[in-house]
Amino acid sequence: MNTKSKIATLGMIALSFAFSGNVNAQMTKEKTVMVGGAAMYPSKNIIENAMNSKDHKTLVAAVKAAGLVETLQGAGPFTVLAPTDAAFAKLPKGTVENLVKPENKEMLTKILTYHVLPGKFSAKQIWAAVKAGNGKSMMKTVQGEELTFWTKGKNLYVKDAKGNSAKVTIADVNQSNGVIHVVDTVLMP
Repeated sequence: MNTKSKIATLGMIALSFAFSGNVNAQMTKEKTVMVGGAAMYPSKNIIENAMNSKDHKTLVAAVKAAGLVETLQGAGPFTVLAPTDAAFAKLPKGTVENLVKPENKEMLTKILTYHVLPGKFSAKQIWAAVKAGNGKSMMKTVQGEELTFWTKGKNLYVKDAKGNSAKVTIADVNQSNGVIHVVDTVLMP
């Protein structure tokens, strides 16, 4: 190996260490949370982070189909209860495929905005509201109807208008325009 090749190789190695160090420093500095195999950065918005989660592909596709990408990239703040792909898979066969059709955009938008609270609410704030409410707290969604939050043991749950309950599986995934709480069930207005 000639001198130029050695210098070029050493330069590439140095750059790769510098880059991996910057990524690790950013993850440490920002207190990231891992969701769907990807680091969620508090400096990124809800859409930027959700697109990187391998567990939220259905949710991202639904948000795109409903035309809500720009809204969820906006200033907010928003609290998003983000169902995983496994949560969408619990729905009756064909439900998701039907909802993302252009003619069902209004219904899809209604369901998705039912998963969004105006404002940023941490799990600690929701727990405090549940405690103050003697075991439950009602919160109004962007869609207009309410969700009921409650706790059992060390777990936080949310109940929809149909009586279905979702467990918060990952709480407090902070975003530049709000917070995401990952849930295991799709909520229905």
